[in-house]
Amino acid sequence: MTTPSMMEDRLAISWGSAPPAVSFEFFPPKTEKMEQALWQTVQRLRALSPKFVSVTYGAGGTTRERTHATVARIQNQAGLSAAAHLTCVSATRDEVDAVARHYWQAGIRHIVALRGDPPEASGGYRPTPGGYEYAVDLVQGLKRIADFEISVAAYPENHPEAPNAAFEIENLKRKIDAGATRAITQFFFDPEIFLRYRDTVAAAGISIPIVPGILPVTNFATVVRFAGMCGAAVPAWLTRLFETLDADPETRKLAAAIIAAQQCEALRSHGVDMFHFYTLNRADLTYAICHLLGLRPAAAAQK
Repeated sequence: MTTPSMMEDRLAISWGSAPPAVSFEFFPPKTEKMEQALWQTVQRLRALSPKFVSVTYGAGGTTRERTHATVARIQNQAGLSAAAHLTCVSATRDEVDAVARHYWQAGIRHIVALRGDPPEASGGYRPTPGGYEYAVDLVQGLKRIADFEISVAAYPENHPEAPNAAFEIENLKRKIDAGATRAITQFFFDPEIFLRYRDTVAAAGISIPIVPGILPVTNFATVVRFAGMCGAAVPAWLTRLFETLDADPETRKLAAAIIAAQQCEALRSHGVDMFHFYTLNRADLTYAICHLLGLRPAAAAQK
């Protein structure tokens, strides 16, 4: 007979330990229907008391106005600490500075500062004339405007344009020296990739929190496409697991929740105590994973 302790060991779920801190990432809706779906997601996930939630830009800053509106609504109506993404693309320094001042005046104190992706068919990234060239320049500019909390991106498997790992680490260090207070990683699937990266970062004298980014597999083809864009490896075992589930969404969600929870638990066993979830504006998978990690709605936790 299987005992509870044996089952807990098999699932690698740390039921007895304190739950981790979490943050959630959303993208701004393009239609009224998508806005309703996003708000339902926000309302469900807010019960898990995230440390903060962030709202992205589209490639080339194409959703800038919708990002502003979404951040303001989350902060003011949902009562959550909202972080706005700001990028260097398709805007001058004066334009970016004006946006940052608007956020500060609106009570937004946290910015996720990124170089940003170039618009499609643009032939690659080129700094905008009169704009911030790279994320480090953006961080410096934001700190001149106000004392923002600033999160930046980190790449355990290297940014696709980075020539080597040493360049990647040095670039992260420059962003921290400019004023960044947290790094959020690109998604990955092998916990060892993050742990090796964390060790390398620590050896370089970097001491700010490095928060692993977790992407639940809502659609495997989409994950493969995202991975190709950011240089993340898709393990063969993950391909085998999901290759026959395209027409079976219920089984796919169950598998995705268990895989992501085990990934997080493997990291927790090495001292990781916060996770950033790329929700793709869906609450179901992220909520289930957080439940497996021990998070409960605030009202339920008080009973």
